[in-house]
Amino acid sequence: MTQKPQTPDIGPFLETFSRLESALQPSWLLPLRKAGIARFAELGFPTLQDEDWRFTNVAPLARLPLQPAAEPANDAAAKAALKKYLFAQLPGARLVFVNGQYSMALSSVHGLPVGVRVSNLTAALVADSEFIKRQFSLYALANNNAFAALNQAFFTDGGFVQVPAGVSVAEPIQFIFISTAKQDGETIQPRNLVVAGANSRATVIESYLAADNVAYFTNTITEIVAGDNAVLEHVKFQDEADAAFHLATIAAQLGRASNVSVHSFALGAKLSRTNIRAKLAGEGLACILNGLYLTRGEQLADHHMIVEHAQPRCASHEYFNGILDDKSKGVFHGRILVREIAQKTDAKQTNKNLLLSDDATADTKPQLEIYADDVKCTHGATIGQLNDESIFYLRSRGIGTDNARRMLIHAFAGEIIARVKHDSVREKLDKLVWDRLEANHHLAQKN
Repeated sequence: MTQKPQTPDIGPFLETFSRLESALQPSWLLPLRKAGIARFAELGFPTLQDEDWRFTNVAPLARLPLQPAAEPANDAAAKAALKKYLFAQLPGARLVFVNGQYSMALSSVHGLPVGVRVSNLTAALVADSEFIKRQFSLYALANNNAFAALNQAFFTDGGFVQVPAGVSVAEPIQFIFISTAKQDGETIQPRNLVVAGANSRATVIESYLAADNVAYFTNTITEIVAGDNAVLEHVKFQDEADAAFHLATIAAQLGRASNVSVHSFALGAKLSRTNIRAKLAGEGLACILNGLYLTRGEQLADHHMIVEHAQPRCASHEYFNGILDDKSKGVFHGRILVREIAQKTDAKQTNKNLLLSDDATADTKPQLEIYADDVKCTHGATIGQLNDESIFYLRSRGIGTDNARRMLIHAFAGEIIARVKHDSVREKLDKLVWDRLEANHHLAQKN
């Protein structure tokens, strides 16, 4: 018997739609919002009967009393969370959003090269409507994605970056989203757009943090456009509250001979899922998708990606590692799609899961769908515990069992962190992950 879609009550969102209609926004956006409402009402939230969701149950999310997050009365809680965040110490432009609302007081945009635009999306929609219209909602398609449809209808604000052709931005550009939600079901829906022109170079960090631990819901979309020969690095760092739900879509369109890296680090949330869609639309480009998920308690972290090779001589490499403890769960679904035109494709996909507990589980589903005949494609997945031989090797050299375990676990995470190219970003990330691993009181106690 087919399970009916889970359709939560969106009445509270519809009550705010009249406010969105009257808000200062371009006329072309309103039909997109209405189409998003209609499509979400038709789809509902996915169920375990949906093949792409059979390992990830969003029923607890659908049962929440979903409502738009309250506008923050003040930024004190967000300011305190920001102060503790290591990435906030990095130089460069920084946009901060509290409950999805842009905070000018906490943001800092200065020292950018001439022509580089960094602003909140709602301001950019007013200032440069036609440019954004040419890029908006073309890649994160809402046709079969209920969460993308919901975001398309009700997104509030988000980050916007435009790097002109031939321009390099040395320091990372940051979007930092902080939740100060106080009630279960409060929903935060950011929308981000990153456009890197031909021969440009930039690093963008997208972070999600929490000031309080309630069952709020973050539903976010980031669209990335990389022009010909562009070099772009995108780092998503998710450390939501333990009770929160986090659903994200990253959709990228990549140009000829571009070099793009997309990294996903999932440390927080009760349930998180990151959908990554990358279309390799230009000949001779290179794309790296790289991710690490650390789970504990009863957390679930899901990464679902489709990489479409649509032109010849492109390379895509996917590396995702999971470290799972207690009764937590990791899910990985990776699909490499090679079109008939995409000869000389070089594609690699690897998913490795390290279980620190007998009760932790991992579901992994790497896939290849190939219609070209001159390609080099590989995929593989592993699920297991620490290697006894490796521990014995370290012990034979005078290292204690606990330290041997610690070294191996950090090295497993370090494989992913090492692929972050920006030096200062990689150093901060290494410290964040190290501290999180060391905070695990089970780390040195497993036998």
